[in-house]
Amino acid sequence: MGDTVRDTRHNRIGVVTDRLGPYLQLRPLTGGREWDADPAHVEPATPPEVLRARLAEVNARSLRHPPSG
Repeated sequence: MGDTVRDTRHNRIGVVTDRLGPYLQLRPLTGGREWDADPAHVEPATPPEVLRARLAEVNARSLRHPPSG
C-alpha cells in the first residue's frame, strides 16, 4: 500500500491503494478514479516516470480548468 507503480498493461502510473481479490487498486498520482491492475503487470515506477506522470496530470487538469483572469 502506498507504493508508486507502473501498470504496464494500461501504461499508467499510480499509487497502490488496496487489493481486491486478485487485483491491485491503483489511483492516479494527483487523485481521481481508481482502476484495477493485474499484479503480474505492475512494477515499481522510476523517479523520472513519476515526475513525467505528475506533470502530464497537472497539465491535463490546467487545460480542463484554465485560470480565470
